[in-house]
Amino acid sequence: MDGELKVLVVDDDQAMVKTLCDILRVKGYGAVSAYSGEEGVEKVCSEGPYCVLMDIRMHGINGIESLKMMKALAPDLPVLLMSAYATGEQAREAKQNGAYTILTKPVDLRLLLSFLSILRKDESIFIVEDDPVCCGSLREILQARGYRVEAEHDAAKVLARMEESCWLLMVLDLKPGSVDKIELLRDIRTRYPSMPVVLVTCDREEMPASIEKGLAIGAYSCIDKPLRTDALIRVVDEIRSKKLLALLGEAS
Repeated sequence: MDGELKVLVVDDDQAMVKTLCDILRVKGYGAVSAYSGEEGVEKVCSEGPYCVLMDIRMHGINGIESLKMMKALAPDLPVLLMSAYATGEQAREAKQNGAYTILTKPVDLRLLLSFLSILRKDESIFIVEDDPVCCGSLREILQARGYRVEAEHDAAKVLARMEESCWLLMVLDLKPGSVDKIELLRDIRTRYPSMPVVLVTCDREEMPASIEKGLAIGAYSCIDKPLRTDALIRVVDEIRSKKLLALLGEAS
C-alpha cells in the first residue's frame, strides 16, 4: 500500500463504530472513531480524514447537520451517510449538501470497500504510448496526483495486458503513421465496453476523421498535445468520480 487512507467513522452506537473500525483496520485502512456529530466535526479538523462514514440519526446534531458543518470545513471531503430507514427528504438533503449517498444499515461491506479502493486510487491508469518521452511525461503528471500508472509501448500487446488487470481508465495515443489505434479502440470497446478510453493527440488538424471516428466508437474524450496538466487531471478525476457514483448506484 502506498499510504494509509484514514476513514472517520461517526455513530452514537459505539458497538457499530468498533465493528466498522476493526474491519477497516484489517483491510489496511486507518480508522478514527467519533460517537457524536459534534465529535465528528472536531475530528475532521484534528485528524484530517480522507473519507467520512457517518450515521444520520444521532443524539445531539444529526448526520445531515454534521455533514453541512464538515463540508464547510473541508468542501472536497468524501462523506457517506448511513441509516437503517432514511426518508426520501433526507436523501435529497444529503445529496444537496454534498454526501455521496446514504448507505443502508447494515452496511454492505463489499460495496464500502470497493468504494474506498477506488477512492484510494488502487486501480491503475493504463497508458498506451509508443513514444517513451511522451509516456514518461504522462506518467509523471498522473503519479504526481497519486494515481498508479502502468504503460505499454507495443499496441499489439495491449489486449493481452488488459486480460491481466483491472484499470481505472486507458490513455491511448493517436497519431498518424502508427499502428491503427482506431481498430485497437474498436476491439477494446467490444471486449471491455465499460472501460473509459481517453485519446491524446498532437495532430488534431491532420486527423479529424480519425478523432471523430474514435469518439463515435466510444472514446471518452480527446485531449490535445502538448498536454495541459489541468485538462488531463480534470478528465481523469471526472472519470474516477463517475465510477464512484456508479458503484453507489447514483446517477452520475
